[in-house]
Amino acid sequence: MRCFSCLSTRTNDMRINIDTLSYLTDNSSVDTRSDSTGTGSQSGILVDGKVNSPKPGGGARSFTFKELAAATKNFREVNMIGKGGFGSVFKGRLYSGQVVAIKQLNPDGHQGNQEFIVEVLMLSVFHHPNLVTLIGYCTSGAQRLLVYEYMPMGSLEDHLFDLEPDQKPLSWNTRMKIAVGAARGIEYLHCKISPPVIYRDLKSANILLDRDFSPKLSDFGLAKVGPVGNRTYVSTRVMGTYGYCAPEYAMSGKLTIKSDIYCFGVVLLELITGRKAIDLSKPNGEQYLVAWARPYLKEPKKFGHLVDPLLRGKYPKRCLSYAIAITEMCLNEDANRRPKIGDVVVAFEYIAAQSKSHDARRAARKSTDSDRSRGETKLSY
Repeated sequence: MRCFSCLSTRTNDMRINIDTLSYLTDNSSVDTRSDSTGTGSQSGILVDGKVNSPKPGGGARSFTFKELAAATKNFREVNMIGKGGFGSVFKGRLYSGQVVAIKQLNPDGHQGNQEFIVEVLMLSVFHHPNLVTLIGYCTSGAQRLLVYEYMPMGSLEDHLFDLEPDQKPLSWNTRMKIAVGAARGIEYLHCKISPPVIYRDLKSANILLDRDFSPKLSDFGLAKVGPVGNRTYVSTRVMGTYGYCAPEYAMSGKLTIKSDIYCFGVVLLELITGRKAIDLSKPNGEQYLVAWARPYLKEPKKFGHLVDPLLRGKYPKRCLSYAIAITEMCLNEDANRRPKIGDVVVAFEYIAAQSKSHDARRAARKSTDSDRSRGETKLSY
């Protein structure tokens, strides 16, 4: 069986052959389901109860390096829209006219061949409105590039921290909309796929936003197929981003779906506070968001201390209380006491609906008061 030929460093273009997903599981997690012949030889992951066995490359196409260089005007700096330890991200336009985001991996960066392959495999099999769409990839020689749909509003991180003077902060309703969408993306990975997939790198920088601020999870290089059978966790080396990592995973390397719930709790805290998970520019005692917030999370009278000042009090206090209560549960140091993602989705759908209703009622009152004021002005003449 020929798998993962892109690991070769030959200079000709190659395709990734997806014959099995066992590469993602440390040889332990993927169920073997019987194929139509009853031989039981087909390995796969169940998505919505069906075995997903994609064709080679899945829905992603293989690009040549020349095509992607042309799309980005030879990777000009003016087209760069992001940069990190993994490499750089460029805005590009394909020959078809489609605008895309192209991630060029740094050979010496944090994201290696294994993470590259995992990402292609994951996004070739999994499709959801709250997961970013992978359009294609390039494995020309030593080059490793990923081509995604372009997300015009950037990442959640771009809209929460270090805003430009003319940049409008996210409203409370938009923050709740993002929380709902991100939770639905995690719910898909945890509940619609069997074995479940543990995202493992949920953070504000990996939540991308479309023109309507609808969120999509991105960067699946660290994702891991979860435990099956009697196993309750996957043993793996600790990966992820400091400040978001669940304490039990950081200490033991035992990864569960509840590890993602903790990460989501940190993102919720960022949405509520407008503070970074780790910010060394803050005074001592405020540099680590979770540690700073814990004293306030169980004291309703102190909830106001947690709220992002940029909201300027424009949020329903009852909805804030609900959101903080769920956040506190997600951040429970006992993984078993954290809620299931399905319950989190339902809770934030309710909070988002209540927040919109609150705004609608407030707008109606303002309109009524304005009409009444105009009527009184006319009478005064």
